[in-house]
Amino acid sequence: MPKPVALILLNWNTAAYTADCISSLQQYCNPELFDIIVADNGSTDNSLSVLQSQFPDLIFIDNQQNLGFAKGNNRALAYSLQHDYTYSLLLNTDTLVDEDIVYKLSKHLNQHPEVGAVQPAIYWMHEKSKIWNGKGRFNKILGLTISDTQKPQLTQADAYEIAEWVTGCCMLIRNEALNKSGLFAPAFFLYFEDVDLSFRLREAGYELHYLPSCKMYHEAGVSAKKGAPKKEGFLSPIIHYYISRNHIWILRRYGNPVFYLVYLLYNGSYYSALWVYFKLRSRNEKASSLIKGLKDGLFTPKALIWPKN
Repeated sequence: MPKPVALILLNWNTAAYTADCISSLQQYCNPELFDIIVADNGSTDNSLSVLQSQFPDLIFIDNQQNLGFAKGNNRALAYSLQHDYTYSLLLNTDTLVDEDIVYKLSKHLNQHPEVGAVQPAIYWMHEKSKIWNGKGRFNKILGLTISDTQKPQLTQADAYEIAEWVTGCCMLIRNEALNKSGLFAPAFFLYFEDVDLSFRLREAGYELHYLPSCKMYHEAGVSAKKGAPKKEGFLSPIIHYYISRNHIWILRRYGNPVFYLVYLLYNGSYYSALWVYFKLRSRNEKASSLIKGLKDGLFTPKALIWPKN
């Protein structure tokens, strides 16, 4: 019999962060509840060999190339489904825990069969009193995905809130629900793939929950900051391509047509101002990536984003 939880870490040139994350999980979480699966996305810094040497008893999947967050995690999720785990826990590698989040999250899904996925309160690594990501909401009028960053008011261990989306930084997913909703849409590659999956889980009839009494810590953006030219700032220009493109894809599938004009005016103004800012700062690669993202967001056929098979 497999353990209940397949705990999935997607590594891409972040061996030190991944090792620290694994060590914290092994220190604070009951090992009888989970197997750790490390999927390596074609790291070029010898990450895979380093982690295999340091943690030989873990399960490793070599994706051999950078498949992105969506498809890279799908390889591990497919393994979880094929090996009959009950749940899959996605966890970013730049995170740490100081309590048994595997027990708390899996207990919640055990007690709530109507729930497809649950996430904890995620605090900043560098400022552990402040929330990085809480309950996810979707503003249907403006077309914005919002995360509540207020400190939780609920103090009971089993208290929860219903969310509209949960973050891929840490989400425990019921594998039975994944079989109905499908895995991440690979076309998203990076960003908003968790929002898309969340909405499809809800379409499949499941609730999404936020469990504020369960906590963890996130550094945020470690991979996104790698390889960015200094003149372009901290974030790689390609990040703006994926964010703008995938945001529009979300609006095209899940937005309300009644508010399309509002989306155009509000988000059009935001992206226009962002483009002007990039040009004024001579961040031309970012400006070009943003424009390309907007074009692909608007004109990529839905059949290519969400194939029927």
